[in-house]
Amino acid sequence: MANNNRNALLGAAFLMATSAIGPGFLTQTATFTQSLLASFGFVILLSILLDIGAQLNIWRIIAVSEKKAQDIANVILPGTGYFLSLLIVMGGLAFNIGNVGGAGLGLNILTGVSPEIGAIISGSIAVCIFLVKEAGKTMDRFAQIMGFVMIALTIYVAAQTNPPIGEAVFRTFIPEKLDVIAIVTLVGGTVGGYITFAGAHRLLDAGIKGKTSLKEVSKSSVSAILISSVMRIVLF
Repeated sequence: MANNNRNALLGAAFLMATSAIGPGFLTQTATFTQSLLASFGFVILLSILLDIGAQLNIWRIIAVSEKKAQDIANVILPGTGYFLSLLIVMGGLAFNIGNVGGAGLGLNILTGVSPEIGAIISGSIAVCIFLVKEAGKTMDRFAQIMGFVMIALTIYVAAQTNPPIGEAVFRTFIPEKLDVIAIVTLVGGTVGGYITFAGAHRLLDAGIKGKTSLKEVSKSSVSAILISSVMRIVLF
């Protein structure tokens, strides 16, 4: 496989994963860790399996049909694609306001600038990426670099807190309590809305589509879930 395709596959995985990891993702993890304690590990494990199944199905359908999600919806039931697009735009706007705000808070902690200035800087970086002639390749590389940095920093912080790993591993397979709402919330927060479509549509834009690309699409799909799951587990 060409190097450009490898970058696109990895970039799509990181794009989906980093799209999932926002303020809502962090809040969900903190809230359910507090309420379920070590048993939250079982919820994470179950949600990972459901995420993989859901995302594999969506990405493979999009790849084989060679159509974006809204176009597939219009073929199945005319008009629903436009409604789906509207919902995704509304959800994307709402959640990305939070994402930009979160980026502003992050820069505030790192550099001391105000959250407002941090948000402006973060938004400006995003605009600059899309202004580049080959925005797709730039976005792939940027998502990979930022994803690796985010995971590395989170692992470092987790290691410094000296968590009860043994108890967490034990309760991941033998939970004391179970919360169905937590499972549904995690699945929705990982593969819901625009999140799962982001990576699949990126592969279409890169020309990775059709039955011959199913193996690569499947690997990228699973990789995306595993990347976001690493963050969920480390935060837990």
